[in-house]
Amino acid sequence: MSFYAAPIARLIEEFEKLPGIGHKTAQRLAFYVLNSPKEKAEKLANAIVDAKAKIKYCRVCGNLTDLDLCAVCNSQKRDASLICVVEDPRDVVAMERIKEFKGLYHVLHGVISPMDGVGPEDIRIKELLERIQDGSVKEVIVATNPNIEGEATAMYISKLLKPLGIKITRIAHGIPVGGDLEYADEVTLSKALEGRREI
Repeated sequence: MSFYAAPIARLIEEFEKLPGIGHKTAQRLAFYVLNSPKEKAEKLANAIVDAKAKIKYCRVCGNLTDLDLCAVCNSQKRDASLICVVEDPRDVVAMERIKEFKGLYHVLHGVISPMDGVGPEDIRIKELLERIQDGSVKEVIVATNPNIEGEATAMYISKLLKPLGIKITRIAHGIPVGGDLEYADEVTLSKALEGRREI
């Protein structure tokens, strides 16, 4: 039995479904929204609906965008001979924060994880292979997270690309094992990119 009126209970329940939000935080968020002016609550609701309706994947790299091509793929200033492969769109943001990488990205939208039933065909590896067919790509930097799944994915990509004569490098392990790119600070990411090695 809920101690709250049905609309409040439902709002709390929806907030609880968000990652990292427990019951107490969900209650706090729900009451924050309820105590806000109607216009503020509507702005929040509209921002959620708008983002959900307009955001899609870049047709080239798989990054999040509201256009056909993301800002990176659309830029003439980027080095098209260099592709950095990442797991998640948040990793693109993390790499861009260091302001040192001038190439393009390829977002896999996951990693190979047999325990979770995720194989190479479930992530964007086929699309990566299609991108490098024209011969313009000289180096692929694999920047998957330094955990078991990230390492397995890096090795799989390396085995696929090595026979094509493309230089394959892996970012250095300046990022702690088990860590995520999106939580690494700019200095750590910069050093990791600087110390990448061939795999």
